[in-house]
Amino acid sequence: MVSSSANAADEELPLEDHECIGRARVPGGVELRLVRSGDEFTIVLDGNELMSSRVSASEAALATMASTRLGSRTAQEWLIGGYGMGFTLRAALAVLGPDACLTVAELVPEVIEWARGPMRKLTADCLDDKRVVLVGQDVATLIDAANAGYDAILLDVDNGPEGLTRQSNDHLYSSHGLDLLWEALKVDGILGVWSAEADDGFTARLHGAGFEVDEVCVSDGHDYDADTHTLWFARKRDLVS
Repeated sequence: MVSSSANAADEELPLEDHECIGRARVPGGVELRLVRSGDEFTIVLDGNELMSSRVSASEAALATMASTRLGSRTAQEWLIGGYGMGFTLRAALAVLGPDACLTVAELVPEVIEWARGPMRKLTADCLDDKRVVLVGQDVATLIDAANAGYDAILLDVDNGPEGLTRQSNDHLYSSHGLDLLWEALKVDGILGVWSAEADDGFTARLHGAGFEVDEVCVSDGHDYDADTHTLWFARKRDLVS
């Protein structure tokens, strides 16, 4: 699925100077466009910016802050949904050891085609790293199939904890979805969720599912505004102990 790095409720992106170089439809969801202006790439939904190559700090922080919370455990197994522009994946590869395994779930095949095609310089061969397993499935399918399989699950598939790119994503952030995420994580594993803004209801649901919750406000890293994004890091503790 597609990662989101800007609030789709914001004003429409001025596209006069942008060339549309690709279109894709999320299965069961919206149409996306890849546009380019010079060396800058943007993925657009209904004229609104979902993600841009000029803004990446909070997406990278999703990986680096998760890694810090996990510590130095060996042979870590991560699940990342979705690929987006690969900022989270590249940040994870930079901090994890050679024995790690990162499964990337990206439901939209055109997103990977764009990564290997017009955005190949930005991609920087991260998809060919031997630690990466690329899966063209709904991340929810992998979560449902897992049983204490992952040290970290990082979700940046919408604009926050609600279905944006496809309505069926809502269940990921529901109480039942959080129960499934709990089961998919190893003890002391971390669920990381990216959002354009805070959501008190989602924080409450995380607590209700039994997670130890750390909500962090981070800068988007853009020099010309003061936008911030919200990251949740929810740790699965051993309830028996």
